Amino acid sequence: MHEIVTLQLGQRANYLATHFWNLQESYFTYNDREETPVDHDVHFRPGVGADGSETYTPRTVIYDLKGGFGTLRKYNALYELSEDVVAGLWDGQEVVQKQAPILQSDYQKSLDLGTPAPRLTSETVRYWSDYNRVFYHPRSIVQMNEYELNSQIMPFEDWNTGEELFNDLDKEHDLLDRDVRPFAEECDQLRALQLFSGADDAWGGFAARYIDRLRDEYGKKSIWVWAIEDGTKVQRHQQMKKDINKAKSIYSISPQTNLYVPLMDLPPRLPSYLQVDRRSRWQTTALISSAVETVTLPSRLRPYHDFESSLTGDDGTHNIYELQTTLNPGEHGRKLQTQEDGSSKAETDFDIDFTYGGEGSKSAHLFNQVQVMRGDDPEDASESTEQDLGHIRRLRLFNSEPMLQSYRTPLRLPILDSFPYGMYPKSKSGSGVSILAALTASSRTAERIKAIETSTARMLSVDEREAMLNGLGEIRESYETGWSSGSEDDDD
Repeated sequence: MHEIVTLQLGQRANYLATHFWNLQESYFTYNDREETPVDHDVHFRPGVGADGSETYTPRTVIYDLKGGFGTLRKYNALYELSEDVVAGLWDGQEVVQKQAPILQSDYQKSLDLGTPAPRLTSETVRYWSDYNRVFYHPRSIVQMNEYELNSQIMPFEDWNTGEELFNDLDKEHDLLDRDVRPFAEECDQLRALQLFSGADDAWGGFAARYIDRLRDEYGKKSIWVWAIEDGTKVQRHQQMKKDINKAKSIYSISPQTNLYVPLMDLPPRLPSYLQVDRRSRWQTTALISSAVETVTLPSRLRPYHDFESSLTGDDGTHNIYELQTTLNPGEHGRKLQTQEDGSSKAETDFDIDFTYGGEGSKSAHLFNQVQVMRGDDPEDASESTEQDLGHIRRLRLFNSEPMLQSYRTPLRLPILDSFPYGMYPKSKSGSGVSILAALTASSRTAERIKAIETSTARMLSVDEREAMLNGLGEIRESYETGWSSGSEDDDD
């Protein structure tokens, strides 16, 4: 079935992933005669609940700090267990201390009762679980009691702190064996491991060591990492710490992955047709999720699509990608093709750039680009070949130097009641939102890594400076214009 197992690491990752799972749940149809174009078995697993009923839950493992789950319990209505009361041996006076319970949101109450859901706002969403619409298997919930969410005494911010936490927990529990293997062994044909994780805080270090283990265990499987970075302005010393964390994440994680996508939460420039509360993580990650869910849509549509081959490009050397998108592209204008003279300048216009904020896109050299258009079908490119793949069409343009592949499907992005109301401009031609999203490997990656090398070199310790700068330099060189791997050198 070509399944994908997901790992969610940290608060920001869980905000983003919750939107992702809500979208997957919205594609379910409960009429046996109506088949959805989305193959749910890619991301969901069948199971049996506590009462013997059949269940269907995401193939995911959710990590968060103490206090980060809100009202989400490990055992939900599908897996409710009766707790046995154990008599204590102590016959003295007892002092019971209870933490004030977190009250369930009105939105969650309405889902439990099956009544119309109230409209969510930035004020009513306190945790990512407040707008969650799916049930998870108890094995999916993993609380990290060593650190507390938003703690001022022990903040979970330093990259090395996350690395140390993983090493300590893995030594005690073998996290891969305890948390990942049960989901992986249920798969008929495990296809990829997908990670949502912070990259500029301690979760970057935690993810780096986790991916080391995953690569050792599942060496031939694809690993996709959505690396979330804080896009808000902070004080200089805080920004320096985040830059070091980002440098360590790129250096340690990207060489181990098939896809590494830095995601800025939130880009500094947004189109005027969007209304986003930058202070609300619920709103900012909703916008990011629309692009992430769109650009990965071919990986779970019927029939099966070898989406990974599109990411490898012609040379297979580039795995750090940028994420860009445009909402309702037919109404806001765009260009699908590269330049007519066959040059490799970036020509596609995108309103939102989640990786670089839109800087330098016009002068960038493209190595590979994968576009996914959902909703209103744009005009076909003139120099292309087309193959009918049922619910989706795939085009590859041969008239330009970079490898440009385009997937197109009529399936629009649904507007859910868990999404921020009024943030998305509705399409004039139908319900839902039409979206053009792209993953792009370009020379901007070299420029970004060079800037990171310059800003972090003075702040690194002597022990790690040489190894990291050399490693970053090797990564940067492969994204510089004119770089060659030497595999196709002309004979002397």
